[in-house]
Amino acid sequence: MREKAFNIRIIELIVYVVIWMTIFSIPFFSERFNNTVNWVAVTKEWIRMFSYLIIFILNIYFLVPRLLFEKKYAAYILSSLTMILFVFGITILFRDYFFPNPIAMPPMDLGPGMPPMELGNGMPAPMGFKPAAGPNEKSVFMIFADSFLISILVVGAGTSIKMVSKWLKEEDRRKDVEKEQLKTELAFLRHQVSPHFFMNTLNNIHALIDINAETAKDSIIRLSTLMRYLLYETAHGQTSLKKEIEFIESYIALMQLRFSKKVEISVKVPRQIPEIQIPPMLFISFLENSFKHGVSYQTKSFVIFDLEVLEHHLKCNIKNSKPDHKDIQDKTHSGIGLSNIQKSLTLLYGNEYTLQIRDTEKEFEVDLTIPIYDTNKHNEIIT
Repeated sequence: MREKAFNIRIIELIVYVVIWMTIFSIPFFSERFNNTVNWVAVTKEWIRMFSYLIIFILNIYFLVPRLLFEKKYAAYILSSLTMILFVFGITILFRDYFFPNPIAMPPMDLGPGMPPMELGNGMPAPMGFKPAAGPNEKSVFMIFADSFLISILVVGAGTSIKMVSKWLKEEDRRKDVEKEQLKTELAFLRHQVSPHFFMNTLNNIHALIDINAETAKDSIIRLSTLMRYLLYETAHGQTSLKKEIEFIESYIALMQLRFSKKVEISVKVPRQIPEIQIPPMLFISFLENSFKHGVSYQTKSFVIFDLEVLEHHLKCNIKNSKPDHKDIQDKTHSGIGLSNIQKSLTLLYGNEYTLQIRDTEKEFEVDLTIPIYDTNKHNEIIT
């Protein structure tokens, strides 16, 4: 975030330099005639433009951050007007002292039959002489009005650039905050899923200890494999589709140890698994609920897991039966995984995913379709 803010400040400074270099170059080209530059006129214009530059700098680096951004609007307007009057007062005094306007002296009459003699501008003016204003000369009031209006435009332009820069910084800061919030919420949701998953798995192992000790040992090994996946593969916020499928297959194999042959379990995954990255544990909550609420020890039941890779999407279909008799306790906890996975999907994909749930008297079906991003975009979303 600091690097982005620094880059914005550099760009802002470059914009300022380019604009003012362009402005200061105008007098040089406008006062050049026949390959000769009127440096006196150029210097006078530079002094006038330098006063605009001072007003610009004082506005963007002092008045705007300390008054306007602090919502002290009356103080900002009053300070801006005072600054303009003060800077231009000093500039006019400085320019008139070092670059006074030359007085055009009238021709001297040398007598009858002699042409008038032109006098130089450096000669002292006769007593009481007042030079007549030229037809294109501006009055003092017009000069002040023009300078004041230009100063207002300079202040407005600087304030606009500064506000755009501030908006860009706040927008970057807002995105960074949202990204950090997304990471925190996703981590929280994964920690919610994991205890629920381990609770069910440990219950399965507990039921197997008295029935078949060897099978229970094998189950513990499988569980350690799943824990390793949760600890290391999900730490970066994404995993390969291949590892996610291996995790699901291990989980289903572990669940099969608990149920009898009356439970039909079908798993269909692609034979050729592409090298794509997905957020980990996207499907486990749906799968947990399918085993928890779709399996019966008394009657025939089924759980179907079908994963299909399309051109730009990944489609997962999970279907389970709905036995007639289920414990009240199971119904109480039926929504934990579902609500969490819906929130995770919204945080990860916004409105780019589709989730369809079909709940009938005999079946419960979840149809989830998510977009397939490249690795760079997934890193941008997750991290």
